[in-house]
Parts: sequence; structure tokens; C-alpha cells
Amino acid sequence: MDQELNKELADQLMAMPGEARGVVFKTDGDFILKETGETGLKKLEEELAALGCPIDYKKIVALSFYPIGLRIISLLAIKKVFSFNDAKVKEMGIFASKTSLMVKLFINYFLSVNKVFFEEAPKIWRKHYSVGDFVPIELNEEKKYGILQIKNYQFHPVFCLYLGSYLCGFFQMLIKSPAITFEETKCPFRGDEYHEYLIRWK
Repeated sequence: MDQELNKELADQLMAMPGEARGVVFKTDGDFILKETGETGLKKLEEELAALGCPIDYKKIVALSFYPIGLRIISLLAIKKVFSFNDAKVKEMGIFASKTSLMVKLFINYFLSVNKVFFEEAPKIWRKHYSVGDFVPIELNEEKKYGILQIKNYQFHPVFCLYLGSYLCGFFQMLIKSPAITFEETKCPFRGDEYHEYLIRWK
């Protein structure tokens, strides 16, 4: 699927089954306000309206569900309007994880790293998305790495980068280490059956 956002691609994405919680749009809007102010947010909303996929970021209801395709369209429109490179998309992902109230509540409530990773993280995923499965594979606190898979979720490569960065922000709060990196070791857009991420920290 071409990364170039146009009406045809937007229509394809909007036809995909599944929903995303409004909080994901809230964090997008908050990031753009932080980076570009009201003028930038208005420019983004005008681009989305022209595509036939309007989003009023300030009126989004955080706990309501919206079409999953709109989640990808929001990211692609942001990249297009502001010419964001990969580093900026990563910054967005980290920002989103650290400003998500749902993530903070889960991490602060459960003190065990193992419990959060193996039991609560899949619930956090389901709180955000109606499709896809968060599958914890391995967590080695001694060697400082974690492996997880996202199955049944294949929409657009832009989300691979965003999600990896989101996971880094999640682990920064969970492990209490700022030095977190990720590698997407498997990806459906490279012919694999699912996404797999290797998270490392120092």
C-alpha cells in the first residue's frame, strides 16, 4: 500500500474493519498543538476535510470508538501536512504513550513489571483498539529486553514506526529507564505473518 495519502487511499483505509478509541486522536491533536499551535491544527483539519475524512480534534471523545482507518489517516495527514520524517513520527509515538491517561493508570496501579507486561499490556491494547492482539512473548529484566508481537493488525507501514516508538515510551514508564530502543524484527509489510518488536533498555 502506497504511503502517499490521497482520496483513494483514504477511502481504502476507511473501508477496513475495526475501531480505535478517541484518545489516539486526542494525543495526535495535542502533539500538533504543541508543535505548531492553533494554526497548524487548523491546517491539518482542512487537509482531512478535503479528503472527506474530517476530524475535529478538540471535539473527539476520548473513550468513544472511531473507524480504525481514520487512525491511520490522521498519522498520514500529519506526515503530509508538516513533512514529518521518521524521527518526528517516533517523537509522536513516545509523546502519545506518556500522555495517555489509560496507560498511566495501568502502570501506576500495577507495581510488578512482569504483571504489567504479560497480563495488563494486552488489556491496554484492547482498551485502545477493537482489532489486533498484543501478545507478550518474553521479558528478561536481567538482560534488559522484551519481545512482543502484534497479530491480526495490518493497516499501513506508518503505524509500524509509530507503534514501536509508543512501546518505547511505554517501557520508559514501566522500566523507569530513558534509554529505550526498539527493532521491528518481523512485519507483515515485509512478508511476515505478524509484527514483532524487540525492546531493549540500559
